[in-house]
Amino acid sequence: MNHFPSWPTAAFIIGLVSIGTQAGAADWQVDTAKSSLGFSGIQTGKTFEGHFARYNATISLDPDHPEAAHVVVDVDLGSAETGDRQRDTALPGRDWFDVAQFPRAIFSSTEIHKTGENSYDAVGSLNLRGVSKPVTLSFTLNVDGATAHAKGHTTLFRSAFGIGQGPWATGQWVALDVDVSFDIIANSVR
Repeated sequence: MNHFPSWPTAAFIIGLVSIGTQAGAADWQVDTAKSSLGFSGIQTGKTFEGHFARYNATISLDPDHPEAAHVVVDVDLGSAETGDRQRDTALPGRDWFDVAQFPRAIFSSTEIHKTGENSYDAVGSLNLRGVSKPVTLSFTLNVDGATAHAKGHTTLFRSAFGIGQGPWATGQWVALDVDVSFDIIANSVR
């Protein structure tokens, strides 16, 4: 069987990397050179990993007052890389991300809740391939002076967003669930 993309939808995501702007929340700038937005899936029984090379995040967050936070993550779906030429060529195509019509995935938080010491859930909406669905991103956040480090993940079901058309629509060759992870370093801008 040929190697085709297993649906990496991290993008989405993901990433917590964008926490909102409201009174009292600090603004943060992501250091993309030190950060990553990744995904993993299973294709023909084998795990593969990838990442998005280009994304932006708007983050406004005070860890002590997460209710005032807001995050927006904008992912360039054409920047998905898995290290497999055939998969990387197929992912932007019509059967997968269809970047000609839907070049970006956007996550926008609606609320952020503290779930434990340095642990949070960002609840929001992910728009991928023209479909918006509710998504919760669980993450840890550690702030040291003017630097914040957030790590988290979520699982997305590619079929909910129409990712994987034709022979890829079922989980026969490529699993329907995709794990999205992020490891973000951000610096305070005030």
